[in-house]
Amino acid sequence: MITKKPTLKKISPGFGNSLLVKQHVEQVDKNDAYWHFHPELELIYVNKGQGKTHIGNHLSYFNNSQLILIGSNLPHNGFTDRLTANGTETTIQFKSNFLGDDFLNVPEMSHIVSLYDRAKKGIRFQIDTKKKIGRKIEKLLEHNGLKRVLKFLEILDFLAKTSDYTLLNADGVAFETEAQDSAKIGIVFKHVNKNFQKHIALDEIADKVSMTVPAFCRFFKKATGKTFTQVVNEYRVVHATKLLSEEIEMSIADVCYECGFNNFSHFNKTFNDITGKSASNYRKEIKKMIS
Repeated sequence: MITKKPTLKKISPGFGNSLLVKQHVEQVDKNDAYWHFHPELELIYVNKGQGKTHIGNHLSYFNNSQLILIGSNLPHNGFTDRLTANGTETTIQFKSNFLGDDFLNVPEMSHIVSLYDRAKKGIRFQIDTKKKIGRKIEKLLEHNGLKRVLKFLEILDFLAKTSDYTLLNADGVAFETEAQDSAKIGIVFKHVNKNFQKHIALDEIADKVSMTVPAFCRFFKKATGKTFTQVVNEYRVVHATKLLSEEIEMSIADVCYECGFNNFSHFNKTFNDITGKSASNYRKEIKKMIS
């Protein structure tokens, strides 16, 4: 459980509503994304788009669509870098007890309470569930009042019972120091996201958060469970998966250097360590999926 947190984002449903349902249909500016958390759970459905999934200490790239559930107070960043033609991103933000604490304690809600507990690690739902639930999520915008609540309970009931999902194991970033340190992690992630394609020296990033290099290394490892180099390499590999998926004509060597690696063998080893497969095998699997 997160104790000291990234930026708190205040969420206010409209008057007379317990759920906040919103939809983006325009280009999403990833530069406006920031590292934040909120006590509300968040269900996100992207029907056509690409972007990064950055939840807690989990980082990955998605292409085409995704359906994820983020638990209460689990820090995360923005998601969709680009919406394709007719693409939309629909988000539902809600408190676990939006129907009252007593309602959570009724036996019929036990499976949904279990869903909330799993969501603490982040949940990505797979293709079958996206097909069955995605449109239902979008149609919530067409309903109001009690009908919206009832339709949303149907969605939660389905998500709680399906086994068609993957836990992201996004344990979050737990701070044991001052809350202001959460802002430093946000600064680090933002800088890495913009500059991972080039070398980022430790003294450069430490200076960004007004720390010495040894102090920064200790702080970052304690906060994220990873070294700074590990996180930078993850950003690079995630970008590599994007290029391997979308830039079919680009050679793997070119992908390597485009992502910020300056050694091809190091790229191959790092890619395999993070994804569990070689870059060439990853590309072969992508080609089979889209052929």
